[in-house]
Amino acid sequence: MILQALNHYYERLADDPNGDIAPFGYSRQRIAFCVTVNTEGTLHEITDLRTQEGAKQLPLSMVVLGNAKPSGSGINPCFLWDNPAYLLGYKADDPKPARTRESFEAFRERHLAAASSIDDPEFEAVCKFLKQWNPDEATNHETLVDIGTGFGVFRIRAADHYVHERSAVKAWWQDQIAAADDTQTTIGQCLITGNQRPLARLHEPKIKGVWGGQSSGASIVSFNLDAFESYGKSQSMNAPVGEQAAFQYCTALNRLLADPGRRIQIGDATTVFWTEQPTDAETLLPWVFDPSRDAEDEAQQKRVHAVLTRIAQGQYPHDIGEPDTPFYVLGLSPNAARISVRFWWKSSLGDLIVNLHQHFADLALARSDHDPEFPSVWRLLRETVRESKDLPPLLSGAVMRAILTGSPYPNLLFASLIRRIRTDRQVRYLRASMIKAHLNRNARVGLDPLQKEIGMSLEPERSEASYHMGRLFAELEKTQEDAQPGINDTIKDRYFGSASATPASVFPRLIKLSQHHLGKLDKGSRTYHEKRIQGIVDALNEFPSHLSLRDQGLFAIGYYHQRQDIFTKKAPSSDTATQEQE
Repeated sequence: MILQALNHYYERLADDPNGDIAPFGYSRQRIAFCVTVNTEGTLHEITDLRTQEGAKQLPLSMVVLGNAKPSGSGINPCFLWDNPAYLLGYKADDPKPARTRESFEAFRERHLAAASSIDDPEFEAVCKFLKQWNPDEATNHETLVDIGTGFGVFRIRAADHYVHERSAVKAWWQDQIAAADDTQTTIGQCLITGNQRPLARLHEPKIKGVWGGQSSGASIVSFNLDAFESYGKSQSMNAPVGEQAAFQYCTALNRLLADPGRRIQIGDATTVFWTEQPTDAETLLPWVFDPSRDAEDEAQQKRVHAVLTRIAQGQYPHDIGEPDTPFYVLGLSPNAARISVRFWWKSSLGDLIVNLHQHFADLALARSDHDPEFPSVWRLLRETVRESKDLPPLLSGAVMRAILTGSPYPNLLFASLIRRIRTDRQVRYLRASMIKAHLNRNARVGLDPLQKEIGMSLEPERSEASYHMGRLFAELEKTQEDAQPGINDTIKDRYFGSASATPASVFPRLIKLSQHHLGKLDKGSRTYHEKRIQGIVDALNEFPSHLSLRDQGLFAIGYYHQRQDIFTKKAPSSDTATQEQE
């Protein structure tokens, strides 16, 4: 399913007349320099093709012949492109000059052997250059010394194209691809297309761009141990995919990973997404998943916010595409020389918007102006750990799956939030909103019934004792803050964890302590706090010895609701106005 969807995405890009996707037998590489040759085969100049962007010099992206540079310790020359060691026999601070010379000789012999078959004047000029080039002269060219590494290509002086783009060269290359197919010894049914095709022993090009993965690339499909093989098949023959189909799905995935507009990071999962047909959703949805990213301009920011607002209100934003358009989300994580599929989701834009609306509705909670209205998935996950590196590898995939499918949020998310709150004693907006979302969604599917779903703000009529104990703790803390302005450590810093887990051992002491705090207040303030505290205590029959994890969540929500109510400005009531006049 995943490989088929990626293969279809490649075909979509290939059918685009304005597309620049590499065809089968080619690859897109980052080219740093160009060797310009005169028609008689002498060197004209070596040109730096990199462009300056900020403090970085970025290579030029270019489609060249062949797949990615082969890995390994062998001598593997590419055709009409390669690194300086192969192209010119040069390597800066070379520890193995003899091997570098062998690399150049292999590169030269490969091209000279093809000269008669290609029969092209520009290619012939390159062959003349390779015949007479002395690698010892490379150090005389400052551009090459500055570049050091990177890939290079050839061009003939005064030409407006590169040698590998010549029609005669490309026609010869297509013949080589066809000849390679003819010599394939393994023919079988491709799992992606269903057709009988030469099967790929290795799936290439390697997948690059997965955060934390190997810079040389990795594979989604590979077999490196006998234990993974069966029926006498070796390596990727255990998952038979045609050579061309393997190239196409790998190329399509690399294209998605290379596009910052289609890629976001969620925990350890590098996540890409696309629609089956071209839609505006492909450019707008990055901000749906990660509203914290910077939009290109103010108009784009307003457009993104308008889309998010409509989703939160339960409206379908038709400017992103038709609701029945298939939509795909793929999350990938590194695993040594391989890539693990952290999550995979296929549905439609309509289903996506419905589930995103439910996600935003479940998170909705009274908040301050500086709290994010549409928090990103990464920002939610970050609240569960002390440092981002501590995020459990499976949590990001489980949370993303819950958001995309509308299923319950993982219990690990809830447990992690409670643990963090007890550790640092901070019930922040995002933490409270996720606890609310978890409890409400579980109650909705019958996993953990509540009296009623938790609302956005204070609910004095709720029946759960744990909720009111959280409210009581907030009021006792506020009493202490008013009695001792500027105090460094409040009862929250000392007792929140134990009060939310073992209330019977803590609350009698806190209530007794509150009498000391009330005694420090003036008469009006003391009466105000006493009434608020008594109003909450009246809803409690006893303090239980222990609270379950679910009740600890209700405790945190009650605490958050009460704190928000305390600091929410209210219009004075007639009773309050009368008291003030008296």
